[in-house]
Amino acid sequence: MAKKFQSEQEVFWAGSFGDEYTIRNDTKELLLSRKTLLNRALKSSSKLESVIEFGANVGLNLIAVKDLIPGVAATAVEINSSAISKLKMIDDVKVIQGSILESNKIEMYDLAMVIGVLIHIAPKYLPLAYENIYRATRRYILIGEYYSRQPEEVSYRGYKNRLFKRDFAGEMLDKYTDLRLVDYGFFYHKDESSNLDDITWFLMEKADI
Repeated sequence: MAKKFQSEQEVFWAGSFGDEYTIRNDTKELLLSRKTLLNRALKSSSKLESVIEFGANVGLNLIAVKDLIPGVAATAVEINSSAISKLKMIDDVKVIQGSILESNKIEMYDLAMVIGVLIHIAPKYLPLAYENIYRATRRYILIGEYYSRQPEEVSYRGYKNRLFKRDFAGEMLDKYTDLRLVDYGFFYHKDESSNLDDITWFLMEKADI
């Protein structure tokens, strides 16, 4: 029986477009870029022994974290079957086939990470995504997305209703009063030293730690 999804965006990423995205993003150059991003974004964190990434795709971010923090226990949540096949080839990564919108019984990790995923979730489903991220971590949350102070929809490779920009971190900080902002930063797409898109990242921490 085919899996039932809550949103049209989930169907989109689980299907052929997600397959094509997986092929485009499985490169050594992108892995180096992700190491640059995560090295900077996690510099203010400490004692990370476990990490979960929602929307891990082929696992470049998790590979980067494992290189930066040897011995860290890594878990990937991914919706696309082609990407899952790639994830299962990475040593010592637990793979969960599913969506960020699914309230799975997931254990708590030191870090919950979401990069380039929230922008592809329809706004009405964001509260559920935020809740699942929040519940998955005992300490840190790292998000890296396109930022906009005011919510806006942007055409994505010719598709409508597929890319949304907003202040994701600000909304999480408002929603969860025990979260505090630890650090944040921006990567500019014309900076050849990083070779990343216009990503704004935010590291948050549960304040009762």
